[in-house]
This record gives sequence, C-alpha cells and structure tokens, in this order.
Amino acid sequence: MAYLLDKKLSAVFGVLLRIAIALIPLSHFAAFAFANSTTSLVAAAAARDVGKEWKEAEALLNWSASLDNQSQTLLSSWGTLSNLSFSSFPDLLAIDLSRNSLYGNIPDQIGNISKLTLLNLAHNDLSETITSSIGRLSRLSYLDFSSNQLSGRIPSEIGLLRALLSLALDTNSLIGSIPTSIGNLGNLYELDLYDNKLSGSIPTTIGNLTKLINLKLMMNKLSGSIPHEINNLTNLRNLVLGSNESTGHLSQYICHAGSLVHFSVSNNHFTGPIPKGLKNCTTLIRIRLDGNQLVGNISEDFSIYPNLIYMDLSYNNFYGELSSKWGQCQNLTSLKVSNNKMSGNIPPELSGATQLVELDLSSNHLIGRIPKELRRLKSLITLLLSDNQISGKIPSEIGMLSRMKNLNLAGNNLSGLIPKELGDFSNLLFLNMSRNLLEGSIFPEIGRLNSLENLDLSMNALIGKIPPQLGDLPRLEILNISHNNLSGSIPSTFLDISSLTSIDISYNDLEGPIPNIKAFRDAPNEAFQNNKGLCGNVTGLKACPQMIHNPLHRKGNNYVIIILVPLLGTLFLIFITFKVSHICSQRGMKIENKLTSTQNDDLFAIWSFDGKMVYENIIEATEEFNTKYCIGLGGYGSVYKLELPTSQVVAVKKLHSLPNGETSNQKAFISEIHALIEIRHRNIVKLYDFCAHPRHSLLVYEFLEEGSLVQLLNNEERAKAFEWIKRVNVIKGVANALSYMHHDCSTPIIHHDISSKNVLLDMEYEAHISDFGIARLLKPDSSNWTTLAGTYGYMAPELAYTMEINTKCDVYSFGVLTLKIIMGKHPSDLILSLSPSATFTTHNMPLNDMLDQRLSLPTNQVASDLLHIANIAIACLHTSPESRPTMQQVSQEISTQKAHLVKPLHIITLGEVVTV
Repeated sequence: MAYLLDKKLSAVFGVLLRIAIALIPLSHFAAFAFANSTTSLVAAAAARDVGKEWKEAEALLNWSASLDNQSQTLLSSWGTLSNLSFSSFPDLLAIDLSRNSLYGNIPDQIGNISKLTLLNLAHNDLSETITSSIGRLSRLSYLDFSSNQLSGRIPSEIGLLRALLSLALDTNSLIGSIPTSIGNLGNLYELDLYDNKLSGSIPTTIGNLTKLINLKLMMNKLSGSIPHEINNLTNLRNLVLGSNESTGHLSQYICHAGSLVHFSVSNNHFTGPIPKGLKNCTTLIRIRLDGNQLVGNISEDFSIYPNLIYMDLSYNNFYGELSSKWGQCQNLTSLKVSNNKMSGNIPPELSGATQLVELDLSSNHLIGRIPKELRRLKSLITLLLSDNQISGKIPSEIGMLSRMKNLNLAGNNLSGLIPKELGDFSNLLFLNMSRNLLEGSIFPEIGRLNSLENLDLSMNALIGKIPPQLGDLPRLEILNISHNNLSGSIPSTFLDISSLTSIDISYNDLEGPIPNIKAFRDAPNEAFQNNKGLCGNVTGLKACPQMIHNPLHRKGNNYVIIILVPLLGTLFLIFITFKVSHICSQRGMKIENKLTSTQNDDLFAIWSFDGKMVYENIIEATEEFNTKYCIGLGGYGSVYKLELPTSQVVAVKKLHSLPNGETSNQKAFISEIHALIEIRHRNIVKLYDFCAHPRHSLLVYEFLEEGSLVQLLNNEERAKAFEWIKRVNVIKGVANALSYMHHDCSTPIIHHDISSKNVLLDMEYEAHISDFGIARLLKPDSSNWTTLAGTYGYMAPELAYTMEINTKCDVYSFGVLTLKIIMGKHPSDLILSLSPSATFTTHNMPLNDMLDQRLSLPTNQVASDLLHIANIAIACLHTSPESRPTMQQVSQEISTQKAHLVKPLHIITLGEVVTV
C-alpha cells in the first residue's frame, strides 16, 4: 500500500513512525512516498517480515535526527545524504530527491541498493566527486545528477551500468575527459554532459551508442575533431556540440539517416566545407553553425527545410548568394547570416517566409535594393541589413511592418529621402540609418515613434532644421544626428525629453542655446564641436548673451519695448495662472467624483485610456487570465503577455489581493500610481498605465523580449553568450536605477525585492528593474510590513528581527545580485564565509575560481572592473545596515575607471577583495 506525506520536516518523521507501526499487521508488501511539489522519495520494498519495516523506519528517523537545526527550521532542505543508511533499503527500486537543497557528497554506500532502477538527485547543491560505487547499480535505467556542484572526473565505472537508458550529468563542474567506457552503454538513448569543464576529444567509443537519440555536449572545453564513428548514431535527433574548442572538419555524413532535428556546433573552431548530408536533411528544425571558420557556397549547399524554425550561419566564411529557396521555409522564424562574404541581391522570394521574426544579413557584401516585397513579413521584429553595399531608396512599403522593434540599415549606400511611412513604427525601439547618403530633412512623422529609445541618423547628407516633433519622443534615450548639414536652433521641445541620456549633434550648422537638460549638460565637448554658433553653460561652448543691444537710433523704441513687454507678460501670466488653477480644480473634482462613483461603475481609474475598453481588451486578450499567457509569477502578482488591438505587445501584472483581507486606500493608490508612471529612467521598466477594477488591479508595463536575468543565467546556452562586459553593464544599470529610485525621486522609492527575477533585459542586454514601488502601491501609507515579500536569499539579515524596510535593504539585495551575476550562481557559500561566526573561510580562494566558469577569463581591463565591483558588492553585504554604502555612492564608485591589474587574476585571492 502507498502513503503520500506532506514534506514538513518537523512532522514527516513522526507520521512515518506511526506508519511503520501500522505496517506491522499488514501483508508482505509496503510502499512509502514522501512528496510535495518538488520532492518525492519512492520506496518499493518487498517486506518479508515485520523487522524489515522497523529497520527502514528507524533508518529514516535517524536521518531526521542528523539534519541540522537550520534545515528543520527553514523547511527548505533535507540536509545531507551521508547519514542515511542506504543498506537498510536493499529492495528499494527508485529514489527521487531532486530539488531539495541537499548538500555534501554522494555517499559510497549508495552503491549497496543493488535493485535500484531510478536515481534522481538533480537540482541540489551536492558537491565533491561522483562515487565509483555507482558502478554497482547494475539495474539502473535512469541516472540524473544534473544541476549540482559535482567536481572531479566521471568515474570509468559508469560503463558498468549497461541497463542505463538515460544519463544526465550536465550543469556541474566535472573535469577530465569523457571515459571511453561510456561506449558500453549500448541501451542509452539520452546522454547529457553539457555545461561542465570536460576536456579532451570525444571518444570514438561513442559510436557504439547506436540507440542514442539525444547527445548534448555543449559548453565544455572539448577539443579535437568529431570522431567519424558518430556517423553510426543513425537514430540521433538532437546533436548539440556548441561552445567547445573542437577543430577539424565536420563529417560529410551528418544526418545521412534523415532523422536529425537539432544540430548545433556553434562557437567552435571548425573549418572546411558544409556537410553534404545537411542539404537533404529535411527533418531539421534548428541549425546553428555560427562562430566557426566554415566555408562553402550557401546557395548550393543548403536546400528547402519545411520544418526549419531557426538557422544561424553567422561569423563564418560562407560566400555565394542568398538562396531564394529559403522563402519556402514556411515555419522559419529566425534567419541569421551576418559576418560572412555573401554577395548579390536580397532575393524578393525571401518574403515567402512569412513567419520570420528576426532577419540578420548584416556585415556582408550584398548589393542592389531593399526589396519592397519584405512588406509581407508582418511578424518581423528585427531587421538588420547594416554594413553591406545596398543602394537605392528605402522602400516606403517597409513602414507596413508594424511589429518592428529593431531596424538597422547603417553603413550602406542608401540615398534619397527617409520615407515618412517609418512614422508608423509604433513599437520601434532602435533605429539606425547612419553612414549612408540620405538626403532631405528629418521627417516630422518621427514624432509618432512613441516607443523609440535609440536614434542614429549620423553621417548622412540631411539638411534643414531639427523637427520640433523630436521632442515628442517620451522614451528617447540616445540621439546621434552628427555629421550632417542640419541648421537652425535646437527646438525648445527638447526640454520635455526627460529620458534623454546621450546626445551627439556635432559637425552640423546649428546655432543658438543648447537645452538646459541633463543629457546636454553632461555631454562631452566633442558632442557639440564644429557647429555654427551653439552656446550654453557647457565646457567648450561660449556663454549665451543675456541681452541683445539694438542700434542707438532705435533707443526710444527700445524703452517702449522694455516697459511694454514685461507688463503684457505679467498680465498674461496672471490670466494663465488663474485659468490653470480653475482647470486643475475642476479636474480634481472630476477625479474625486470618479473615485466616489467606482462602486457603481465597476471601474475607478484609467489614465489616458478609456478604462472600460482597456479592461475588456485585457480580459479578452488573456482569455480571462488563462495560464497559457502567464509568463511569470512574483511576490506581488502574476505577469501576462498580451497583444492589444493596436498590435502593441505589453506585459500586464495582475496584483495579488492584500493579506488578511486588507484593502488599500484608493486615493493613495492612485497617487502612488501617478508617481510611478512619471518615472523615466533607462534602467527601469516603463509603467505605461494601470487599470483598477473591483475584480482585478492591473499594471501595464513595456514588454522586454529577452526576459529576466534569472532565466538567462539558468539557460546554459544563453548564459555562455552573456559575456563579461555585458555583465558589468547590467550591474552598472541596476546600480544607476536604484540610485535614481533612492535619491533622485521626490519621494524615495524602496524596491523591496531586488533579485535576478526582477531584472529584465532588452535586446541589447540593457538592464531594466521591474516590480519597483509595488510594495507601497499595496499599502501606500505604511513603511512596515508584517510579512516578508522579498526573495529568499536576497533579503537583508536584519529583516529576521525587524520588519522595517529601508533603502539599506535594497543595498544588501544589490550586493547579492551582483555576486550572482559575477559567479553565475547564488553566492550563499561566499556570504556564509563572510559572517563573523563562520566556521570556514574562502579568503584563500583564487578570484578566478569565483567567476562564472562557463565563460573564459576576462581581459585585463574587464578583470579590473570585476575586481572593483566585487569589492563594492561585498561592502553592500555588511551585517550592519549603517555600514553599508548608499546606492548613490555605489553608482558613482562603480562607474569610475580603475587601473589595470598589477598581477594576474589567478593569483589574486578573495581575501584581497574583502574589505569589510
């Protein structure tokens, strides 16, 4: 009979004892199960006498007693396996203890459970080497030790497990070569060894695994060529060898059996031709050859792939013309052929691949015009054609691609006017047309690009004045219109672009005062040079004159003007002040009336939208918040992705109700929302609007395609591409955002839940903090919370004895987050070692061992930045809140340039970084 127990460590074993007693009069079969959403221990035991049940129960009770007090208090870990008497379970068939925060080693006595068929210890914190006694489990079919911290070599005894069907040792720190004995596992259909530090060549014996379906060896340090014997694996569907150091030619017989679905050898050192077997591999869904030195004629070596979804051939030496056949790949969503030697025209037939979301043909030798047929690619979000030799005019039909977010046409020979139809790109974030031959003026329709953040029109032949509509771009952050022939003054509307952070207007014929906003004040002198007559309070520019003196013969008229103009201005200001006050008073009354009538209307506030319409749109688009649209769960609510009727994609957070049936003050809620909507910072997720309804409170945010930082770090392939310089920039972005929230807002905003799940990334890996200010939205009049809403592992230690939240709590969380970005995992052991009561120390650990091992070592300058940032992060972890720096200090210090390292990274110890 079977028993299902809730996993609460303080109660489990007491219940277990009662079960053991109850088993005494039962028949000869018993089954035990301990489970919750993440834990199951399945024990099928053939019990031949009462004593066996007592022995098994006693073994589990003794294990319970061996767990440390912290584990029993937090109910988050089953502790170690070393004190569990495995010999007490000789008839055990299956163990699944995945996702239980187990730590310590895998004990040798686990090899005594000779009847075991399933062993799953994945997603724990197990360390040290894999015990060679594992080879005694001759009946084992499924073995999963993935996502731990195991080190050392894969024991050759693994080859004794001849009944094994699935072997997963991925996402550890295993070293050495893949043992040749692995070729003895003739029944194996899945082999996952990716994301380790394995080296040497792939053994030829791997060709013996003829039943293999999935082979994943990416993100290691494997070298040498792919053995010819791999052609024996005719059942392979997934062959993933990317991000290694492999060399030589690819086998010409790849996919000769016609079953390959996913083939990736990206980021290696392969040379030679494209495998012939790929040409007729019609089963392919995903192929990655990028980041090698392969050669071949693309138009001849590839064919039609009816199931293909993703193809990346970038960064090779491919030549020839783009194949018109690719337009027949009806499922293709991503095509990347950048940084090759492609020539010829862009085939109009490519528009037949109507599911394309991303098309990257940049950095080749393409000529001809941009085909107007591309207008058929209605799903296109990214179009990169930069650094080619494309000529002619930009087709106006391109403006029909309404979902476009990233358009880069820079570095070509494009001429003519910029089509006004580009003003229809309501979702566009990045627009780069620099280094072309574009003429005419900047189109005034540019003011309709409400989502635009980065605009580069530099190095063209643009003339005329800067259109005042540029000041209507509420999210513009980077503007470069340098090296043109623009004239006149800078429009006063620029004073309204509070989001602007970087500008370059050099090498034009501009004159007059520069706007008195931060982006212009902080810009270097080079951003203004070689203009006609710019002035302002900036280094390198002359001061603007306070008064223009008129000729003497108009002196009398000047007296009249001097007297009359101020008088009329004063009267006008009095009138305007009265009128504005009256309007604000009326608007305040309307808002208040609207608030008091909410119970009748079921909808009390929508800013800048028809509330009922927007609410109904959201309900319809999410099918009443169907879970299939849910893209995340947080401490404050659930997040849904949806597309509005305007084709704009947004993220909607449905807030949880307050605990214990509490309700927030509605007026205070409206006030807090208004304050948050006004926030504009390049590293803070933009809050577009809100919808408050008796059934739901909804926040509408911008949607960021790359997802959260935690998703990136947990995805081994994406984490490998998350290079050191990108990580440094993310850390700086988070620091800048928190400094802004704490010190630059009229009322300081405490985030309350800084963690990797609340840092989102855009396509350029720019960090954006999300969930800011929501804690105060739920209870605007409170600075104390009776429950902790932060993320475990990121919360400041003082919150264990006080519920008072302040900015120093965010500082601590930032320190944890920073170390996680540097290390690639949560820095729990490091934090424990910094504690005054720690029984161990990591001070002698080489600093390069602390870095994320999935990446190669950083360059000297980047290493210097990482050392500096790590020092600051550790200072943020001080147990005393008063001793932690402010985020303003952190932001300023983290942005300072540091000198190069004076000694190699591998001889710098962690103790040299710790200054607290």
